[in-house]
Amino acid sequence: MSSKQPAPAKQKWYQQVRETYSFAAKEVSLLPLKLVGIFVVVFALIFGVVGIALKWTALGALMGLSSGLLATLLSFGKIAEKAAYSSIDGQIGAAASVLNTLRGAWFTTPGIGVDKNQNLVHRVVGRPGIILVAEGSRPQTLLAEQKRMHARYAPGVPIHEIVVGPGDTAIADLNKTVKKFSKSLRPAEVTDVRRRLNAIPVNAFPIPKGPMPTSRKVSRR
Repeated sequence: MSSKQPAPAKQKWYQQVRETYSFAAKEVSLLPLKLVGIFVVVFALIFGVVGIALKWTALGALMGLSSGLLATLLSFGKIAEKAAYSSIDGQIGAAASVLNTLRGAWFTTPGIGVDKNQNLVHRVVGRPGIILVAEGSRPQTLLAEQKRMHARYAPGVPIHEIVVGPGDTAIADLNKTVKKFSKSLRPAEVTDVRRRLNAIPVNAFPIPKGPMPTSRKVSRR
């Protein structure tokens, strides 16, 4: 008999929406009223223009209903995304949790540098080169140490630095900032850089858990 365990059932879309809503409702006060308000405003605007001003009542009602639902769904996705970021902001390892949601040819290694003050440095390797992401109360010294080490293991490879925190890069803008760097390496060079960096020892640390957004739409995990 096979020892393989059956794959877990895939979560239905309505279960994903319900789970996301339950999470967002805990983080955002008066969420139902805000969503209803968005629907009512959009519906009234469309119906007022098409249904009343142009005297196409049925069409105005249909367009108002569909536009109101779409606007409410899009707004809900943005609210849920903001709630997800807020829920982990300030936690140790929050930046790593966000970096792990990067899609495509991005390779994240959390906690390559950790000091006694719980400052952290994470590494992302991609077409722009090496991106070192620091978080904590004062991570600049640790970040400088990691930059020197990576320059020794991967000479000539561009190294970019990001500091996450108040006055620097916001946790909600982290992935967008990573993707803004210009591409400098070919895919084969990215593979070579990753191979060379595997020789650098890394540390383990806890990463905050919870639903993290992968796009501006409702989370589909």
